[in-house]
Amino acid sequence: METIFHAWQDIRITENHIKQLHRDLLRHSDKDQRHRGQYKTLRNDAGAFDAQGKMIGVMFETATPFDTPRRMKELVAWLVEAREVGRLHPLLIVAVFIVVFLEIHPFQDGNGRLSRVLTMLLLLQAGYAYVPYSSLESVIENSKEGYYLALRQTQGTTRSEAPDWQPWLMFFCGPCNRKNAVWRSR
Repeated sequence: METIFHAWQDIRITENHIKQLHRDLLRHSDKDQRHRGQYKTLRNDAGAFDAQGKMIGVMFETATPFDTPRRMKELVAWLVEAREVGRLHPLLIVAVFIVVFLEIHPFQDGNGRLSRVLTMLLLLQAGYAYVPYSSLESVIENSKEGYYLALRQTQGTTRSEAPDWQPWLMFFCGPCNRKNAVWRSR
């Protein structure tokens, strides 16, 4: 996070920088050494687990390892274009980028943590100053049910002709997050 807070103005959102952030995020995790900073090579659908940790079902399917590089390239290109065109509010750009990133789930592990790093980076770049009332981790933890429900509802439509962004946008920008305000417009 120090890198983000100190160098956010200099970090361009590219696939290479996203991979570097992933590598840096997992640098202290020995179990992730073989895949840190590399797109996934195995399926990693998001699952629901019982109390014993046994997977009891798939909450949503993520991009295949084969499709991941193309989908990430498309996502980064979309971000660049959306910022340049400026038709969408910066918060909407950040929200859509993050929900699609999580739907792709480009890395074997660490996607949720990296999505929060990218959220901070994108918000800083969009002109929002960080105000340390509450961490993004605690906002997600305190509203986990709503978070996963909004993700599931939106991600089930992102590849359709008429994506339904509303569930995720309501969670991302909604009142449940205002009471835990982490960001203020500069």
